[in-house]
Amino acid sequence: MSAGRKREAGPAGVGGSLRPGGRARRVQGELFNRPARKRSRREWEGSVQQEAGRTQWASGPPGSCQSWRWSAALGSFSSRSSGGICAMGDPERPEASRPELGERLSSDSNENEVKSNEEPLLRKSSRRFVIFPIQYPDIWKMYKKAQASFWTAEEVDLSKDLPHWNKLKSDEKYFISHILAFFAASDGIVNENLVERFSQEVQVPEARCFYGFQILIENVHSEMYSLLIDTYIRDPKKREFLFNAIETMPYVKKKADWALRWIADRKSTFGERVVAFAAVEGIFFSGSFAAIFWLKKRGLMPGLTFSNELISRDEGLHCDFACLMFQYLVNKPSEERVREIIVNAVEIEQEFLTEALPVGLIGMNCVLMKQYIEFVADRLLVELGFAKVFQAENPFDFMENISLEGKTNFFEKRVAEYQRFAVMAETTDNVFTLDADF
Repeated sequence: MSAGRKREAGPAGVGGSLRPGGRARRVQGELFNRPARKRSRREWEGSVQQEAGRTQWASGPPGSCQSWRWSAALGSFSSRSSGGICAMGDPERPEASRPELGERLSSDSNENEVKSNEEPLLRKSSRRFVIFPIQYPDIWKMYKKAQASFWTAEEVDLSKDLPHWNKLKSDEKYFISHILAFFAASDGIVNENLVERFSQEVQVPEARCFYGFQILIENVHSEMYSLLIDTYIRDPKKREFLFNAIETMPYVKKKADWALRWIADRKSTFGERVVAFAAVEGIFFSGSFAAIFWLKKRGLMPGLTFSNELISRDEGLHCDFACLMFQYLVNKPSEERVREIIVNAVEIEQEFLTEALPVGLIGMNCVLMKQYIEFVADRLLVELGFAKVFQAENPFDFMENISLEGKTNFFEKRVAEYQRFAVMAETTDNVFTLDADF
């Protein structure tokens, strides 16, 4: 080695290190420094030893913090940086003009982290591991309410449904089976959001309890819908078609994609996603619930309609809980943004039940169904603390006492209620005292 070119000590297993601004060239297993000069991409690729199944690292362009990797097996470049993830790109492209993926991700994540620290619901604390003492009594009460109304699919008697099913018209069978297919898939999507996002973001133990129980009951819903399809549909190919509705039915896929986009969206705020999934459970489900209650009004399918009553009650509670969580937010989305999300959901649901799968198939009025969906949307906006958009009235009298409204005493009724003994009782109700008169 010449005296004018001194080799510096490098990391273990490497023949030498590079001076700032230098480039790397492998010669007979040794790394030597050489003055930087602009080279073509062909020269750049040729400077890295390409051995099948091996990956070589070389320093990036002059002044760059990056190292460029040539994968002989993949035949492509990728890069890394001492500061984190770097974007893939052309080695000849000036560093200043190439946006860093890591910087973009970190800026979005930092902005959301700052907002999270401002939100009491999202602020990390070691207290999240312990439930007592209760800090949010109203959230805890919602959890106990959900716990008290637990039920299982085995409690629904479907034995009387098959004679009714066999007497239905082909259009009615088509409508019911496709609605059940949508429901069977949608509950899984709701759970995906709870598992992947909400239950990880929210740090308040009372709310985490509710989300945990919601995951449980959504599984019961999904099981119930799958059991209904399995009971009514005897053809294995038709069953498979219905169970795979997200891929086989474009209109179901459209609704599913809308919800899935919110789960994957890393730029949206927690408040926006709370509104979006309140719309999923309060708007996307509402028209289908109403259609099945229409069958109940006609005295059809007692097992299906009873399960629908239980599930609609649960979803009404979930929607109410979303509105409660929204009220606790410090940085709420603007009214304009909330209206945009709700109106978009209304348009999708109206298209679903009046064009893609029209309720006219079971004898319902499509115009009135559109109005009902607008009525439900207005009610949700009011619960969120905003003004109505559509000013719609409820066109279906048989839906007046359904739990979606959230203000009726449907929960207290035991017509379709399965309330665990003493779950909702106050602690003082179970205290033994000796001050009673004998």
